Amino acid sequence: MSLAGATRRIAQWLAQSDQKVVFAESCTGGLISGALTRVSGISQYHCGGMVVYRDATKEAYLGISRRLLARCGAVSPQVAALMAENVLKRTPEADVALSVTGHLGPKAPPELDGKVFIGLACRTVGRRGKPQVAVTPLDASHLSTRLARQRWVVEQALWLLEKHLAARADETPAR
Repeated sequence: MSLAGATRRIAQWLAQSDQKVVFAESCTGGLISGALTRVSGISQYHCGGMVVYRDATKEAYLGISRRLLARCGAVSPQVAALMAENVLKRTPEADVALSVTGHLGPKAPPELDGKVFIGLACRTVGRRGKPQVAVTPLDASHLSTRLARQRWVVEQALWLLEKHLAARADETPAR
């Protein structure tokens, strides 16, 4: 997958549907948001992003409870879902949020090595009620370096976002 191609297509889908996106990133450290900002004019549709690398930052910036982090761990579907839902709540102009949390190494505990969860939250049509949230698990353990894993996760996240936007393009009326 070409990152440049994916980001251009995402920008086109966002423009076509007049939607805005926001990100909450942990293991990718802002790389997903950064990839999208390479597209000229994306500021009309890209609200921004939060890099919440540490548990205390997830708690302070996104309101992820210390209790949940202790019980489930930061690398969990529950935390990915809440990251996406809460960054969307904190960004009223955004229509869709993407989050990513994972452990890409080095020195990851064996049970978490390469484990990643991507959360996608979207406001319902009419912008009322609780956002719809889906979580996709990924396994990047087949890649040997942290950089290769990060790049692959960015590609997968962009692909998921593009797929979501394409599916919603026909059903979401322009505002």
